[in-house]
Amino acid sequence: MDMARTLYSRSFEGDTYARGKVNEIQVSPKHAMEIASFIRNKRISEVIPYLQQVIEGKKAIPFRRFNRKVAHKRGLSGWDAGRFPKKASRAYIRLLNSVIKNAEYLGLDTENLEIVHAAANRGRAFRGIFPRAMGRATPKRRETVNIEIVVREVQ
Repeated sequence: MDMARTLYSRSFEGDTYARGKVNEIQVSPKHAMEIASFIRNKRISEVIPYLQQVIEGKKAIPFRRFNRKVAHKRGLSGWDAGRFPKKASRAYIRLLNSVIKNAEYLGLDTENLEIVHAAANRGRAFRGIFPRAMGRATPKRRETVNIEIVVREVQ
């Protein structure tokens, strides 16, 4: 499978920035966008444990944009609608660990990293079919997502 290489949507200059990107992972674009908006401007040391609790079903991600018919969840401050996007949370944890390793390689203090940019964009959709009765078929699409994260060392 040939993966598309996409550039970062923003450029950051300076030696206090580290970044990471993953292309065309098969998670829900809506879930990935909601997680990106939630983790933006937070510290990595807070985000990774929170996403671990999302995977365990203990804490929810607030759904602010894609929230039609999304039930209220306990423990959300400042918002009511939320879900537990487990597959997307696993993908984000892997990417955040990669960003931490990139920051370590650049000589940054990995305890004081703040996420300054987090974005999720729809990638290519893979086409497929559902076989149906009487020789018919229904098309289906596997959606993919490109996620990028940039962190900065703060004091």
